[in-house]
Amino acid sequence: MKQLTPPRRRLVVNLRYLRALTKRFRTTLMLTAALFLGAPPVYQWRCLAPGGEHVSAGKALQHVYFLLFGQPSLDCGDDWVAILFNILIPPVGIALVVDGVVRFAYLFFAKHKSDKEWIEVIAETMKGHVIVCGAGRVGYRVVDQLRAMGKDVVTVEKRADGAFVGVLRDEQVPLLIDDIRSPQCLPRMNVKAASAIVCATDDDLANLNIALDARRLNPNIRVVIRLFDDDLVAKVRDTFKAEALSSSSLAAPAMALAALDPRIVHSFRIGGHLMVVSIFEARTGLPGITISEMRDRFGALALALRRGHEEKLHPNGDQRIQPGDLLTVQAEYPDYRRLRAFTGESQPPIWSDNEYALPSGPPRMTGTD
Repeated sequence: MKQLTPPRRRLVVNLRYLRALTKRFRTTLMLTAALFLGAPPVYQWRCLAPGGEHVSAGKALQHVYFLLFGQPSLDCGDDWVAILFNILIPPVGIALVVDGVVRFAYLFFAKHKSDKEWIEVIAETMKGHVIVCGAGRVGYRVVDQLRAMGKDVVTVEKRADGAFVGVLRDEQVPLLIDDIRSPQCLPRMNVKAASAIVCATDDDLANLNIALDARRLNPNIRVVIRLFDDDLVAKVRDTFKAEALSSSSLAAPAMALAALDPRIVHSFRIGGHLMVVSIFEARTGLPGITISEMRDRFGALALALRRGHEEKLHPNGDQRIQPGDLLTVQAEYPDYRRLRAFTGESQPPIWSDNEYALPSGPPRMTGTD
């Protein structure tokens, strides 16, 4: 997806918002136009100036405007048509001004208020957006990552005093304060046009209810559920065809491997495979072989190669590794151990002063040595 520059993105968002407001208030706008375009000609036709001539268009328009506030400026005598208009315009005008024009202006200029109607109008301008339920630590980081990728996001949080509520509002993220289980909450966030919903509250039952309601309103929506109960994860995936993630299961591999091997910077599971990401400095074994040879021999994919001050993502397979190169490598854990044994390295490189370096001092023994 092509990324828009911030000024251009703001302009596009404002135009979409104005269009949604116009659509939402189309009846009010049409009645207002009919009032100011249709009533003045009636007064021009039925009312006469002191000199006996018909009043001008400007006088008639001024009369209609002041009638909105109960202050007529023309005396049309006993003309029954003018009297009828004088009676009907004030209440109609009050309804238009108070319920229509004022509310339209409020919603357009007071976006920082983030009330329910404003969120609903904002959501109507979006299509293919992501709904994030829960503005806690996990929800906030999900929102931050999605916005960094240029995705439209709408967030809902139950507590107005949540830790990240103020931060999200400062970042102008549409944030609805409401109980996600209320019947109108998901429709307000335009769930029917959303591409995905992330259920990231701290309540497993609430997350399941949200997922079921979202799937009922939008059968094609992608559902991602955060669960604390590991036993529910597989059942939810199989039963609801949703992506269920357990915080503990995601964190466990990273914490366990970090305890065993400090050179591992990231770990995750793909099916039954435990994958790790690590950084190698080409000193022994690696110099002289190509990226493809390292992959074929050890099943290790080179994610990045840093040579001097230059770093290249996804280096070509025919590129030959030179002494001192820093390689960010992804491999299955057993393959990673074979590669580490091949290089003979016992210490992981570290980042210091914007440069990679090896720790000084004697080699350390780790749980995998």
